[in-house]
Amino acid sequence: MSSSVSSELENGPIWALGLPLVPLSRAKVVEMVDRLIQAREPSYFITANLNYAMLTSRNKDLREINQRAAFILADGMPLVWTAKWRRKPLPERVAGSDLIFDLCGLAEEQGYRVYLFGAGPGVAEQAAGNLGSRYPSLQIVGIESANLSELSQVEHAAVLDQVRSARPDLLFVALGQPKGERWIFANYRDLAVPVSVQVGASLDFVAGRVSRAPRVLQRLGLEWVYRLMLEPRRLTRRYFDNGIFFLSRILKGDQDEQES
Repeated sequence: MSSSVSSELENGPIWALGLPLVPLSRAKVVEMVDRLIQAREPSYFITANLNYAMLTSRNKDLREINQRAAFILADGMPLVWTAKWRRKPLPERVAGSDLIFDLCGLAEEQGYRVYLFGAGPGVAEQAAGNLGSRYPSLQIVGIESANLSELSQVEHAAVLDQVRSARPDLLFVALGQPKGERWIFANYRDLAVPVSVQVGASLDFVAGRVSRAPRVLQRLGLEWVYRLMLEPRRLTRRYFDNGIFFLSRILKGDQDEQES
């Protein structure tokens, strides 16, 4: 965890479902990202939901990625519920799909440079257009939607050079979990971007390709029901596995990683 973040937290992170989460509000997260950008050191943070907690429990390499992150946010109501149940409540859920707008607002205000990386064909371009309409002075200095699995080593190196040459302050990566987190971890030092973050489906939301659940469902922690209705074939198995993982952790008392 970054020293600039550690100094902000008197009692350390709050553990829930095997993840060390920072008890920060959305507004405080924006302040923290601003501080990291000003520090000019390569860093990344993670927006974690229930699926990411499950993946961390199954993949040891993600635990190292989590340890090296500047901080990890609770982007999922099961994480918030678990922390509250353990009597160590978090201020709120901080959804990456909301935070991307907050951070683009920060970037416009401070003159920070933004790069959009990943998502499906045309998604990043459309997202850039919508963000540009919302934040007229926002500097989007690069867009890359290449399918990394189809790139040769030389082609991938060229993509990295392209990101470096654009000199972004904020890199939004949309490669899916945990591919995005792994890609950032493997490359963030070489890219030398002050702040990188995997944003999942956020670019699809920004582009208008996928609609978000109504606010009432988000507040109730039922956004997953809405998304399941939209994409049943892709999400049914994932949500079933997530539910089994969540129930098993709760029934076992959800011990901290250090205790388990």
